[in-house]
Amino acid sequence: MPKFIAMTSQGLVDPLYEELKELGVKSVQKKGLSKVEFQSSWEGAYRVNLCSRIATRVLLPVLDFVAYKNEELYQQVKKHDFTKYISPDQTLAVDAKVKQSHFKDQRFVALKVKDAIVDQFWKKYGRRPDVRVKSPHLRVVVKVHKATVSIAIDTSGESLSQRGYRKEAGEAPLREHLAAGLLRMAGWSVDKPVIDPMCGSGTILIEAAMMARNLAPGGGRKHFAFQFWKTFKQEAWEKVVQEVMEQEKPRSPFLFYGYDIDKKVLEKAKKNAQRAGVEEDIVFKRQPVSLLEPPVKEGILIVNPPYGERLGSEEVSKDAYRDLAFSLKRNFKGWTCWLLSGNEEMTRALRLKASLKVPVYNGPIECRFLKYEIR
Repeated sequence: MPKFIAMTSQGLVDPLYEELKELGVKSVQKKGLSKVEFQSSWEGAYRVNLCSRIATRVLLPVLDFVAYKNEELYQQVKKHDFTKYISPDQTLAVDAKVKQSHFKDQRFVALKVKDAIVDQFWKKYGRRPDVRVKSPHLRVVVKVHKATVSIAIDTSGESLSQRGYRKEAGEAPLREHLAAGLLRMAGWSVDKPVIDPMCGSGTILIEAAMMARNLAPGGGRKHFAFQFWKTFKQEAWEKVVQEVMEQEKPRSPFLFYGYDIDKKVLEKAKKNAQRAGVEEDIVFKRQPVSLLEPPVKEGILIVNPPYGERLGSEEVSKDAYRDLAFSLKRNFKGWTCWLLSGNEEMTRALRLKASLKVPVYNGPIECRFLKYEIR
């Protein structure tokens, strides 16, 4: 069976590892801080692309070799037949990253790899694919570390984090795959309502509702990269889609609750939920955190509070943190609250002691996912 690599953000390897095992792929292994390797049939790879909530893309490794000279790089790339994936009428892109290598210029590496690939097409067809940086039919990913070169092709296309529902977002939106990863890291297993007291554009709640209804995160995409390839197995893909659709539920077994002080942001959240098909599963309400009370007897709080971006000044943000802490202590004794913090100083304004701190990245921002047991 082919070997694949599922990519994600730093800090989400553990939940991605568990998710991939649940999706039924084989030989699942963590590789570094942001990727998990697995073996699977192409049918399984299609399923991971369609159903993984935490992966950002799925790569198919095709070459690993050592190269010290430009010509070595060129000749080694030609050992893999790239003409089996696309025709010369389609498009190609090569992305390269270079680290601690005598190949200093990653643009040169990308150009050399591209030359080796298109020369295969010239030799076979007398024509070559055009280069298209955005949304190519075949994207080749090159990683060079010292003299070791690893080449893979991207089976996903656009990032798997882009579900298609979030056309409306706040100023500091939480990425969809991170929201799903946080839900899993919090130990939430579709067993109780999720409350987000500062919900912004609603990403955490929408991801939770989609999980509760078994809605595939990739169900709203127009296509995946592998669907453009000559190796695409249409029957296997249709089988996966049918199996996934049969597992969908018409409604969540309980409601989710989102609050925010910003009326415009809440309208965006409602539109996002509508596009995701979960608008009937989420209750959105305009309300400050100072008035927060449990909408149900039992649930879990997960919140990504602003740290300047969404509320404006630092002092206003600190006030919001203090109000949140006050409401938690007054009204949520016995509950668990998970909080994503991108600003340690803001978190100190809570004056609560975290029982667990998990490092995670929200894009380029280093954060901590903090667990608070409210006593």
